[in-house]
Amino acid sequence: MTLPIQISPSVLPADFSKLGDEVRALEDAGVDLIQWDVMDGQFVPNLTFGPDVIAAARKHTSLPFEAHLMVLTPDVMAARYVEAGCSRLIVHAEACTHLHRTCENIRSMGATAAVALNPHTPASTVEHVLDLIDMVLVMTVNPGFGGQAYIQTMEPKIREVRDMITARGLGDAVNVEVDGGIGPSTIAGAAAAGANVLIAGSALYRDPKGLAHAVTDLRARAEAAFSA
Repeated sequence: MTLPIQISPSVLPADFSKLGDEVRALEDAGVDLIQWDVMDGQFVPNLTFGPDVIAAARKHTSLPFEAHLMVLTPDVMAARYVEAGCSRLIVHAEACTHLHRTCENIRSMGATAAVALNPHTPASTVEHVLDLIDMVLVMTVNPGFGGQAYIQTMEPKIREVRDMITARGLGDAVNVEVDGGIGPSTIAGAAAAGANVLIAGSALYRDPKGLAHAVTDLRARAEAAFSA
């Protein structure tokens, strides 16, 4: 399998008053893409970024943007986030009555589709949409807030998702992403279980040696542990 390790920041810990500068600094630090945690105050108990905020930051970096839509109505909102410059939209299986249709709809807009699974949601939920998506996101916290503790018992589910993808012959086409509590002490476990896209928020911004050191350190730990 040739999928690379990718380090992606959640910008929740960033200074919202200067997001243009923040995304430029993340690019300079060597991240691979930027994830926008979109929360609607209904699917999760928090409110974050609308499409206009993301669009305003788009011109400050050449990195790909993905929107993690933690929302009750992803079908209604999807087009605005594609227009804002997000090349991948991640929807929650729990919010999609017709998940297959939702993924097809996102693809019709010219973006790639991905599906997120909350901790309680079984891996098998995505089995019949793997041909429509380029990533499965296994949540290792309950979504809604940054800075939560990593749920280590999700690692067998990460492995189950990775094995399902491999069994379908999609190992070079479908990424496995992990989001929640990723830092120096947890990233190896997630990568060893088969995750190749790692979301980090607090761990990046709290590194006393700076963003670039944090990105380099996390990437090295993940690459050393990654198992396909």
